[in-house]
Amino acid sequence: MSSRATSLSLPPGLSTGIGYLPHCDPGEAVEFVLRHSPRLPSAPSLPARSRREGMIAQAASGLAGVTIRVDGSIDVDLSLIDPEAPLDDERLSSDAWVGLRAFLTAVADRDGPVKVSLTGPVTLGIALWGAGIDIDLAFRIAGHAVRARINRLVDHVLSRVPQAQVVVFLDEPAMGSLTDEGFPIGPNEGIDLVSSAMAVVESKAITGLHCCTAVDYRLLLSTGPRILSVPVDDRIAKHSGLVADYLERGGWIAWGAVPTDGPIGTSVDRLWRRLSTVWCDMANEGCDPMLLRTNAIITPVCGLAQHGVTQAEQVMEHTSRLAERLQGQATGARISVGA
Repeated sequence: MSSRATSLSLPPGLSTGIGYLPHCDPGEAVEFVLRHSPRLPSAPSLPARSRREGMIAQAASGLAGVTIRVDGSIDVDLSLIDPEAPLDDERLSSDAWVGLRAFLTAVADRDGPVKVSLTGPVTLGIALWGAGIDIDLAFRIAGHAVRARINRLVDHVLSRVPQAQVVVFLDEPAMGSLTDEGFPIGPNEGIDLVSSAMAVVESKAITGLHCCTAVDYRLLLSTGPRILSVPVDDRIAKHSGLVADYLERGGWIAWGAVPTDGPIGTSVDRLWRRLSTVWCDMANEGCDPMLLRTNAIITPVCGLAQHGVTQAEQVMEHTSRLAERLQGQATGARISVGA
């Protein structure tokens, strides 16, 4: 195994984005990313430029029997569906990956971490089922496609940015509903789909899982991510023992600390107090307060594609300011124990 991939050694006080941005110009989007998250930049997807860069359209691009409409919705020809067919678009050269290509050009000489994201198999499977494919076949296709795509994506990034440490996230909003009554697959099947996709690249990339909806933390951690990306939520304190074990084994949490569903105000004080309160509650339940800060990344709750550019600037400015506060505490914590 590559030591670059298996050793999760990131600097304290990082911030990053989720990936989806409101920009239409790829160059402007990349400049935005590098300005706000210079230490862990995240490749942008730009659905405002082309709906083919949207979450489902991008994930479904290249699937046999699936056509992406101009509005980003998917159309299925059941006679052409083949779960074992190779993905078309081997070089990620279609209109679905313009933001990624601009990003990789800009970071080609980078030797630090770079983050890329991909829609996960549970969320893609739900979309394919909704488009008219049988449940079992939809999730079989989704699992096969994401395993192939994540491997191709990581290899492509490494070929373009050979000195980088690749951080690859599966974006899985549908996993928040995995335990709901009537969900088309069971929790164990969902866990297997996600964990098998991450396993494909765990020898050459740091794997992460993002879920911005109400979640079962045990279920998410069961998939085996190196980094778990979830919103700041008081309910996580009830799972402090589980999180403590995860952090002690070297896991990291990307805390969605800046809301993306409403006004955020002009100061980060309220957001910092909320995050600190959650950490305090977790420490009282047995979590190591140092690890909560040293193994932490600050992000928005979700992507910013539905925001205006000005709003997106404000969200990421708040994210950066929170990360600066985190860096001060994390560095102080390391010094206090002689690290």
